[in-house]
Amino acid sequence: MSEYQLTVEQIQKYLPHRPPFLMLDRVLEIEPKGDLKCLTPATAVGIRVVAEKLVTINEPYFLGHFPGKPIMPGVLVVEAMAQAASMTLYPYVSDQLTRFADDFHVLLLGTDGVRFRKAVVPGDVLRLETVVTRCRAKIWVFQCEALVDGQKVAEAEIMANMVVSDEIFSMGVS
Repeated sequence: MSEYQLTVEQIQKYLPHRPPFLMLDRVLEIEPKGDLKCLTPATAVGIRVVAEKLVTINEPYFLGHFPGKPIMPGVLVVEAMAQAASMTLYPYVSDQLTRFADDFHVLLLGTDGVRFRKAVVPGDVLRLETVVTRCRAKIWVFQCEALVDGQKVAEAEIMANMVVSDEIFSMGVS
């Protein structure tokens, strides 16, 4: 079991997103790799995050997507996967979270292989699973899946630029 189980309040100390655009309600686990004091691109590969989004009828996008048949927009499922992936660095910076969060930005660079397999609807618990597959300096690639009741509803490879002040966190490369 991971020691990194986070509430929405803890997530908000790390991520800049706020409702209605915060897509994580809790982090169930983060499996860090290597030394927590010295993260390098080589040790970043394999870091795993599992998070959840509780999908409720109160979500503002359900008013228009679609009246009478509410479906979570696919782009927001991808955003939820990206937010979960960005939690990857949490174990490495949790001891200096306030300073880190002020200088931390994740910029989405691209998505590949995005597939939607089933609609996500109110009442679903969207389980988000991400794994770092490649890392080169500040460019990170994640394999992501979204599941409901153990069934895959979406998947994507997400590439992001993890921008962090060098003063706070060094990736071991320039």
